[in-house]
Amino acid sequence: MPENEKKRHLDIEKNNDKTRKEDELQEGLEDSFPASDPVSVTGSSITGAPKGDKSKNK
Repeated sequence: MPENEKKRHLDIEKNNDKTRKEDELQEGLEDSFPASDPVSVTGSSITGAPKGDKSKNK
């Protein structure tokens, strides 16, 4: 491989690596934005006895 072609190939690889890192950084920033907001935790609570519970009939 001629020296010019080798340098061009290395430049392309370097640019692709930089682009990949920037994309990963952007994705991480979007996933954690806004950082000041607390994590939203959801839960479900069902009141009453479960179906089939015979303890109420005693």
